[in-house]
Amino acid sequence: MRTTLGNLPARQHLPVADAAPAGGRGGGAASTPVLDVVIPVHNEQDDLGPCVRRLHAHLSGTFPYPFRITVADNASTDLTSAVAARLADELTEVRSCRLEQKGRGRALRTVWTASDAPVLAYMDVDLSTDLNALLPLVAPLISGHSDLAIGTRLARSSRVVRGAKREFISRAYNLILRGSLAARFSDAQCGFKAIRGDVAQRLLPMVEDTGWFFDTEMLVLAERAGLRIHEVPVDWVDDPDSSVDIVRTATDDLRGVWRVGRALATGQLALDRLRRPFGDDPRDRELPGVPAGLARQLVGFCVVGALSTLVYLALFSLFRLGTGSQAANALALLLSALGNTAANRRLTFGVRGRDRAVRHQAQGLVVFAIGLALTSGSLAALHTATPTPSHGSELAVLVAANLAATVLRFLLFRAWVFPGAAPGPVPGHVPVPEPDPVRVPDSVDTPRSPR
Repeated sequence: MRTTLGNLPARQHLPVADAAPAGGRGGGAASTPVLDVVIPVHNEQDDLGPCVRRLHAHLSGTFPYPFRITVADNASTDLTSAVAARLADELTEVRSCRLEQKGRGRALRTVWTASDAPVLAYMDVDLSTDLNALLPLVAPLISGHSDLAIGTRLARSSRVVRGAKREFISRAYNLILRGSLAARFSDAQCGFKAIRGDVAQRLLPMVEDTGWFFDTEMLVLAERAGLRIHEVPVDWVDDPDSSVDIVRTATDDLRGVWRVGRALATGQLALDRLRRPFGDDPRDRELPGVPAGLARQLVGFCVVGALSTLVYLALFSLFRLGTGSQAANALALLLSALGNTAANRRLTFGVRGRDRAVRHQAQGLVVFAIGLALTSGSLAALHTATPTPSHGSELAVLVAANLAATVLRFLLFRAWVFPGAAPGPVPGHVPVPEPDPVRVPDSVDTPRSPR
């Protein structure tokens, strides 16, 4: 089922500044916080107090904008709720909320959806990540440079202290994500992440998981939608008293990987509606003498064409073992052409959904026929000149003929198969009204200096 969501607005620097009342820190009732840090907890009565006080002291001394700390209690059965309530009474910038169901993802979704802060973050209660990485984590979101930010323990400059078992599990999990979901972010499991509020309002309704896989799913969907994810190397010390069930968590994560991979493969997720508007990407800017979108389409077409050529040559070499060169050429070109049309439709010209997909493939086959005529004619000319040419000679002629066919294919795709298409907008998509932007304090010349 597709979620009806409007496209994201263009990224902008948040107009944040000191809005705290005289004599007090930001984040109180008299000011809107710029940052809302969520700490999801379940039965953490012993660690919660020291964690919140340490985080509060760090933000009070280093963070130049109003902030809030939200303790999200996930159905604790000990005194965690009472500890959270005392902290909220003691510290102005701290608040607490109680959920009657377990699940870290459920807690984050609940608090982030209701928060009025333009930047949202979360961290684990054990504070394994050094807090000096917090400001570098949220700075790209405040500036408008990025949409999400994550701490990574797997960067070369990260400094990590943990056992071999957890190190192996973490790296194996990220290899699985890269292999199965084509994820490019380096560390999905580090409990140190942030997201812009406007992005969260669009992205969170698409995230189904309510447990530990929540943030992995969020990152995969964000990356597939073309959102920018900033990574911050962190210093991280393993918590030997962690209560996380590693086997159960790993099993749930693998199920989540399968579910998300299947949804992406079948087109069940309306990721096109998370895109930034056309023009937010510098590659969309108009260049003198270059039609709008042409430069970006050329890059995409060249990438797809290079991969298609490799597939075509591999198929030709395979089919050549059992058939003649003309038959092998026709079969290889047909299969690679079907894949090439589908890839260019989605990646180069930004056409999504099944609307007119059959028609586009039919038109692509016409383009294929022209390419077949060029390559077959080249092979025929080679065999006329040399009755028994070598396999290398055939490949060289086919590469040259394919280059000519590629130029013609791009022109036909742009002018006939996908006329007027440009990366970013979705054909047939009816825009919905944008929700009101997140309200933040009026800008002041300089931010508050730390106390």
